[in-house]
Amino acid sequence: MRKSIATVCLSGTLTEKLTAAARAGFDGVEIFENDLLASPLAPEEIAARAADLGLTIDLYQPMRDVEAVPEDLFARTLRRARHKFGLMRRLGVGTVLVCSNVSAPALDDDDLAADQLFRLAELAEESGIRVAYEALAWGRHVSTYDHAWRIVRTAGHPALGTCLDSFHILSRGSDPKGIEEIPGEKIFFLQLADAPLMAMDVLQWSRHYRCFPGQGGFDVTGLLHHVLATGYTGPLSLEVFNDVFRQADAGRTALDGMRSLLALEESAGISALPAPVVPTGVAFAELATSDPEPAEALLTAVGFTRTARHRTKPVDLWERGEARVVLTTATRRTSTALAALGLESPAPAAAARRAEALLAPTLPKHRTADDVPLDSIAAPDGTEVLFCATRRAGTASWTDDFTFTGESHADGRLDHLALTQPWHHFDEAVLFHRAILGLRPHDTVELADPYGLFRSRALSASPSGPRLVLNLAPTPGADDRARHIAVAVDDLVTTARACHAAGAPLLPVPGNYYDDLAARFDLTEGELATYRELGILYDRDEQGGEFLHCYTGTVGQVFFEFVQRKGGYSGYGAANAPIRLAAQRR
Repeated sequence: MRKSIATVCLSGTLTEKLTAAARAGFDGVEIFENDLLASPLAPEEIAARAADLGLTIDLYQPMRDVEAVPEDLFARTLRRARHKFGLMRRLGVGTVLVCSNVSAPALDDDDLAADQLFRLAELAEESGIRVAYEALAWGRHVSTYDHAWRIVRTAGHPALGTCLDSFHILSRGSDPKGIEEIPGEKIFFLQLADAPLMAMDVLQWSRHYRCFPGQGGFDVTGLLHHVLATGYTGPLSLEVFNDVFRQADAGRTALDGMRSLLALEESAGISALPAPVVPTGVAFAELATSDPEPAEALLTAVGFTRTARHRTKPVDLWERGEARVVLTTATRRTSTALAALGLESPAPAAAARRAEALLAPTLPKHRTADDVPLDSIAAPDGTEVLFCATRRAGTASWTDDFTFTGESHADGRLDHLALTQPWHHFDEAVLFHRAILGLRPHDTVELADPYGLFRSRALSASPSGPRLVLNLAPTPGADDRARHIAVAVDDLVTTARACHAAGAPLLPVPGNYYDDLAARFDLTEGELATYRELGILYDRDEQGGEFLHCYTGTVGQVFFEFVQRKGGYSGYGAANAPIRLAAQRR
């Protein structure tokens, strides 16, 4: 299907927005009136610019406060409409969006609304224009799509139809099944947006927190199924009001929007992409630094052993049981950073093909002819993601590039990786990992940080598959990008004692935390004393599952977490995050 995007989704001038939409592969745009009014280009010049870029102008929006008003006000509306329709002819756009009335003079009179919309459609038809009537979720008297459709049906004008907007429908909890009762030819336009599930005023929710399909909590795919069942053949158009999008790079946002529509079409059965290849685990985490000494000291102190050296590059493999960390010095980074992760993939080449189809940036690999080929892409935060296999029969293993000199005797496996995101890439990262990697996002968690609000969202594939945690933290500086590697062990107390003995810089936890822990949980005095001594944090879920974890101090932009899960605990100790964040700030 044709794909469109509203200019209100993007930052910049109208010219910049049109260019970004075209480069991302969109077929058309909705022009938001404010963008046109602020442009120095005449309507004819805008139409020519869009045509040169291969874009159609699919919708002009919005006309507000039109229907169900006293006649003197409606006369003014018709005068305004004549001017707008003349402008639309100059732009070459054939459909105008009319929002349900929100003004105080609006009357609760469906027959009057139908009559006045009929008369507006009569005027529009003279200019070859169609009127798409949309129910705003906060409309004064018309706030649901089925109510708007009843008025359109009563008016009965061929140039009058309805516009469906997924946000207005789903934010009110309306049942989209009723959409199937609307003839497809009377659905003049379809606008799509997702949003996080929030309890707040719907107008503020709409104006600030919409996001692209697949980034929020709405069932946009289910709604699209109902729309397609009507026979609708118009464009799929994104209309997203979002404070972050309005400040982010327009080209990047447009690509993110296109990725969301490609994934939505796949989930709705409209088009096919290379099948998802869900990773089965994390093969390794890669640390990069030009000064390896601090990283090596930390790895040694927390029980990792240097087991191998790359045959052709300054890259070492460190292992603790099944947990693997690759340390590279082939970088200009002066401080240690978590730069890449290798995902265990059942079909690495197929995983790369899907990533490319969903517009993921592919990265060149600098390797010799004898090196194992590894496909890699860049995540939104710049992290390199490599698709690989580890010692699997019939498949080249990335470990074949290393010469092994030792082995690890400690237990451990990578439990999860926590990646702090730039503030303007968080929603993009959720969609990226969901659509491209096939990870399932969990609910967003918001926690208190000493300097603001800490937002976190976990993604996972299966109980035994990879777990990633995306964090959006309030930061005093732009480079506050600490990330951590969580290693699961069988006995955290023994591990923590060994780390202390080896001089590992474990994070100190305030005594007040343990006083509160004694009040919250029925732990023995011995357990509390041990946890207090070693800086171990504790949590318990509603099913009785237990979670023990502790943290190292930060080296460069990286720290480690050691975890022990008991009784099926599947969370991440969110209740303890404010304690950890405050300790790290100190």
